[in-house]
Amino acid sequence: MTSRLPYRGALTHTTAPEIADALLTTPADTHIQARPPADIWGLGASLFWCWTGYRPVPYADNIPRADKLRAIAGGKRLQLEDARPWSFPVFEEIIAACMAPAPDERPTADDLVAIIEATQ
Repeated sequence: MTSRLPYRGALTHTTAPEIADALLTTPADTHIQARPPADIWGLGASLFWCWTGYRPVPYADNIPRADKLRAIAGGKRLQLEDARPWSFPVFEEIIAACMAPAPDERPTADDLVAIIEATQ
């Protein structure tokens, strides 16, 4: 059996700030363990991007990945109200909650289900 490659992030545009920081501050052969809050941030970033047509963190396409990760780790974000195609309060609440800067402020998957069920 071969050893696993260390996880060093995936799609840059949906990388949680804490993962971006870990990628920038650890050697390239260090495994970065993604936790559920990072996945929730990635979900929020994906929803933001799909709905608005903009990446949630502004940076140029042609800059090095490390610069993109610095922007993410530094907390730079487009404001949803500036990028949204139309107002959709419940969806915006979900995206904003998922993309809370601090991992412990993000909802769990169960919390998201409760938010969605409360709107029905």
